[in-house]
Amino acid sequence: MPITLAQGVNLHVVPTEKYKTVRILVRFNTRLNKETITKRTLLSSLLETNSLNYPDQVKLSEKLAELYGASFGINVNKKGNLHWLNLSMNLVNDKYLDNSHVLADAADFVKEILFYPNIIDGKFEAETFQREKENLKAYYESISEDKQVYSSLALQNLYFGRSDDQKIPSFGIIADLEAETAETIAAYHQQMLQEDQVDIFVLGDVDEAQVTALFSKLPFEDRAAGIADIFYTQPSRNVIEERSEQETLAQSKLNLGYHTDVYYGDENYFALQIFNGVFGGFPHSKLFMNVREKENLAYYASSSIDTFRGFLSVQTGIDGKNRNQVLRLISVELENIRQGNVTDLEIEQTKAMLKNQYLLSLDNAGAVLENEYLNDLIPHLRLKDDEWIRRMEAVTLADVQRVAKLVQLQAIFFLEGEKADA
Repeated sequence: MPITLAQGVNLHVVPTEKYKTVRILVRFNTRLNKETITKRTLLSSLLETNSLNYPDQVKLSEKLAELYGASFGINVNKKGNLHWLNLSMNLVNDKYLDNSHVLADAADFVKEILFYPNIIDGKFEAETFQREKENLKAYYESISEDKQVYSSLALQNLYFGRSDDQKIPSFGIIADLEAETAETIAAYHQQMLQEDQVDIFVLGDVDEAQVTALFSKLPFEDRAAGIADIFYTQPSRNVIEERSEQETLAQSKLNLGYHTDVYYGDENYFALQIFNGVFGGFPHSKLFMNVREKENLAYYASSSIDTFRGFLSVQTGIDGKNRNQVLRLISVELENIRQGNVTDLEIEQTKAMLKNQYLLSLDNAGAVLENEYLNDLIPHLRLKDDEWIRRMEAVTLADVQRVAKLVQLQAIFFLEGEKADA
């Protein structure tokens, strides 16, 4: 059970003897909002770079070295209707050191980073702020150079076009960055500390009472309790949204967005997992084996699912002249699954891959914490490990067919590559 440190601030201690390290995650959680996504991304960079007492990266690195080489990072991401700013640390367990207090020092370090950033007179230190703002601007500008990422983001912009919050990336956009100043981000830092829901996770071979005593010292105050519903839903449309762009490229990108109406934990969740594996999620999938290997019409072809937004995407790299043929083949493979043209081997391979992925995740501290977070956020969907595997393996071909019939094409983004003039 979570330990309440203040209203809206919870500590989760996850004791395990599986690891020789201790992992700390501090998650600031708010409703996804276009007006704050870019602010949070820039803030995450500023908090990660330095603080009042560690005013440059050299001093920050020296402090981490004192913590026996602890790793530290801050990032942002989104899931469904929620946007997260995450501080994470990985440190050696005190039990493997003589007369050490690494965990206590790490808790103090977290306090320093979050509550004493490099803010003087209500604004971030000028040189640090300008550097991190320029770095973020350069990152935004570099996205267009990675055509696979660019096309994936363009598809989401098209598919979620009716939601200003959902259609932009989890890390914001350059247009919103320009207006931010050292003062606006300092003010937002205070707002986040005071208003966000906060979840602190400590995973490892630790004592709950000691962890609680250490993290109770973080000066969080009460805030309005309650988190927005994590699931984002939008109705399917009868009209397919299409957008095309042209660039001088050797390889064209064809990305498709589908409405699934299937969400994490619902009755079709495991059937969707199997469907995705058969459709395009694994190297034995129909898209990979038939569109890429057999027909030789794609450099890559795969599918992925987002069960917090009811969204499935297909990503392909193709020769532009094959666009319509590839579209037709993808449609044929979807229809094949709807009609039950799936072999026992395809189902068995997919189940084996999913089981292996799940078992591997149990050895990954980061994945374990994410699972704990979702279990606490949506407790009625909590499953024990053997129950997860049992329900996944119980999926039948009829279940997969039923889900395939729910999957509806909604958006097509085509980045057409043109050869440069000689």
